Amino acid sequence: MTDSNFPDFDTMTPADFEQYLPEFFANGDGHVSTDPRLQKFLKNNPDCAALVRDLEAIADQARSLFELTEQPSDAVWTGIQDKLRHPAPEDDDLSIPQTV
Repeated sequence: MTDSNFPDFDTMTPADFEQYLPEFFANGDGHVSTDPRLQKFLKNNPDCAALVRDLEAIADQARSLFELTEQPSDAVWTGIQDKLRHPAPEDDDLSIPQTV
């Protein structure tokens, strides 16, 4: 989307901002607060700036849910396999008791 599809950034109202906010997020890197076109507006509209901060925090948290974590090492998997093949005597206490 080009700037011509947005309202004038110098005369934009909070209502205009809320209308275009999804597009600001969709067309950027997810950090509307760093968009140079919006700096003056956000400075002059603290409620809109707070909304942006909240939405950015939510988006960052959501993204972190999908980040790959480090896989367990081969030694961990080998240890699990060994434990399953050769349970230690003290592991007998962990079994589910049989009911009569």
